[in-house]
Amino acid sequence: MTHHHELLDASLADLMALAAARRDERFGTRVTYSPKVFIPLTFLCNDTCGYCTFAQPPARVETPYLEPEAVLRIARQGARNGCHEALFTLGERPEDRYEVARAWLRERGYDSTVHYVAAMGELVLAETGLLPHANAGALSIDELRQLRPWSPSQGMMIESVADDLEAHRGAPDKTPARRLATLEAAGELQIPFTTGLLIGIGDTRADQLAGLEAIAASHRRHGHVQEVIVQNFLPKLRTSMKGVRACPSDDYLWAIAAARLILPADVHLQAPPNLSDDFGSLLDAGIDDWGGVSPVTADHVNPERPWPDLDRLREVTEARGFALAPRLTVYPEFVRDRARWIDESLHFAVIDRADAEWLGRDDPGQFWPEKTTAADTVADGAEFVLVGHRSTAWYSGSDSTPPTLIPAPPSPAPLRGAVADVLAGIESGDEIGIDEITTLFGARGPEVGAVARAADDLRRELVGDTLTWVNNRNINYTNVCTFKCKFCGFSKGPLSLNLRGTPYLLTLDDIAQRALEGWELGATEVTLQGGIHPDFDGDYYIDVTKAVKDAVPDMHVHGFTALEVTEGAKRLGEDLPTYLRRLEDAGLASLPGTAAEILDDEIRAILCPDKVDTEEWLEAHRAAHSVGLHSNVTMMYGAVEEPVHWARHFVRTRELQRENAAAGRVGFTEFVGLPFVHMASPIYLQRRARRGPTFRENLLVHAVARLAYGALIPNIQASWVKVGLVGTAQMINAGCNDLGGTLMDENISRAAGASHGQSMTVQSFHDFAASVGRPIEQRTTGYGRVVAPA
Repeated sequence: MTHHHELLDASLADLMALAAARRDERFGTRVTYSPKVFIPLTFLCNDTCGYCTFAQPPARVETPYLEPEAVLRIARQGARNGCHEALFTLGERPEDRYEVARAWLRERGYDSTVHYVAAMGELVLAETGLLPHANAGALSIDELRQLRPWSPSQGMMIESVADDLEAHRGAPDKTPARRLATLEAAGELQIPFTTGLLIGIGDTRADQLAGLEAIAASHRRHGHVQEVIVQNFLPKLRTSMKGVRACPSDDYLWAIAAARLILPADVHLQAPPNLSDDFGSLLDAGIDDWGGVSPVTADHVNPERPWPDLDRLREVTEARGFALAPRLTVYPEFVRDRARWIDESLHFAVIDRADAEWLGRDDPGQFWPEKTTAADTVADGAEFVLVGHRSTAWYSGSDSTPPTLIPAPPSPAPLRGAVADVLAGIESGDEIGIDEITTLFGARGPEVGAVARAADDLRRELVGDTLTWVNNRNINYTNVCTFKCKFCGFSKGPLSLNLRGTPYLLTLDDIAQRALEGWELGATEVTLQGGIHPDFDGDYYIDVTKAVKDAVPDMHVHGFTALEVTEGAKRLGEDLPTYLRRLEDAGLASLPGTAAEILDDEIRAILCPDKVDTEEWLEAHRAAHSVGLHSNVTMMYGAVEEPVHWARHFVRTRELQRENAAAGRVGFTEFVGLPFVHMASPIYLQRRARRGPTFRENLLVHAVARLAYGALIPNIQASWVKVGLVGTAQMINAGCNDLGGTLMDENISRAAGASHGQSMTVQSFHDFAASVGRPIEQRTTGYGRVVAPA
């Protein structure tokens, strides 16, 4: 139903039902908002609109424009309060009307207001990391181009295409032709654009439909309209329209529903929550976005209408069965295709605030651009120090406290939508595939708690309540590596991307001594991992294994990644099964799953282009399993990939485990999630990766792993060294049953910047279990139990 006469004749209830169904079909149960700070750069304006209290004459303002110090003061307040966006609000072209504006700009070296907006966007971006959104009015194509390197998105309301409105008398910049020309120019420049209509200022429903059709037509030509705002007119004192009645609620809901039905399905639809007393009804009319909501500043255009508290916004959204999610100034589909839509200079600034779905990071706290400098001295740890403002939002490897997601508060409404459907299928016994797994990774709000509960119910059914841990010693025998993995802050050598620090290579005696020390401290396992040294041949790994077994005959040797064994076999000219049997004869008992990263070659081409590919990793473990060596599955997540890549990783490893089950082999004993630690990672320092997963994503990776692997891989491990014990305490109630190892001198996470300790003691594992009220037992590498000496 998109013909004008059909929309005009339809009942409001029917129209809203159709619009809501169209919204649900495209966007599901997710409703977004942008946590932003408003920066009113100037209250001067070339136009005198009949409804506006924002624009002021020079006599009523302290200064024609905000000074840079004032701009930064507001922006920093936004960053401290977890905002992602700096919305520059301003009057249009005040220099065309006021000499005082022209003089102020001229004295400071700016030739226009747009020039000053660009400069302040650059300043805010550099100092706070907030993403500027320029809302500078009807601009020429050259002016839009001037803002594009500093503002990943721009906006301008059409308001109305009626050209004879009393409300716009005296407003030369509000002529429909000028505004539609700006919309078209933004499309030509491939700028993600926000536009919209103001309902109730004197135009008719037919005018509103014509405006929506014009926006839709421009979007069909260029694909650039990311959102349309449908805003209701409210009369204000001290305006010429103070006596005009407010936009009636039914007229407003009609316009929203009509917009959803006329606009292309991929255009987001927004209505401001602060301008409606019953803003929940706007959801019923088909919106999927609340727009900018500021925890810091007022709506300067409507200062008499305060923003709803974010908790209230969430409560109203969830009560109607939706989940609320923060976003960036640029919607995910434009971030995903950023080579086309976003100036290259802004790519890192955008992804640095993004999660894996390219929405805004949702951990509470402060977000600042990461600034680092080389450390004066480097031993086994990180080779950098953070300088400047410190982010307090949680990230893997940090000491920041994660948000409390588990236990989840009760949902205010029955769960509905795609996540609910997938969970219902699991409960019915369905195995989830790539699409269903990807859907679960998108869980937000009450959906997260539901996924975690389903995972924990399955954990209880498969392995009970007992937590397990292994007493192990990590031996990273060399940090010299010929491979160039973009995420690795550990490796050193002439081909390394990160040349600071001291390369080392332990002798066989050193390795044997460390294994013996571990045994004397109670370790039952040594984990052997290191770089691929250019001088190694395949016999080196056999010699290392023998050195450990000669020193400690009863030690379980858990060693050598798929990359190491593949490279070892290749350098000896042996096939993998033959080489692995030689390792097994020397004493190797199992392989770690590391070097998997993401088992998707699209992502491996970015992270580790010269490493084993997906099929080679799987084949190395297939060969290991075939000769009787068990292993585990790891996944490093949170760098450059998306949830669909996590889902492919799960399904590919699950298929291999299904082969093992059919052959009666142990195969994979556990899944170990490894959240990307970004701080000293070369790919992050080169400004090409995100800052690791959010805590919600971290929790979901483990919960969804439990649901995806089921009984095929019964153990799900939480990485305390990357997540910390506070986060681990939530993860054991979201599907995890294993706490990993004592580690003793784990250096790889430390080299990437993780600040958690390098080891856990027996007592600290027991103290942790006591603090969460769960039984705990020491295990072997293969998940047998270790009986403590009497």
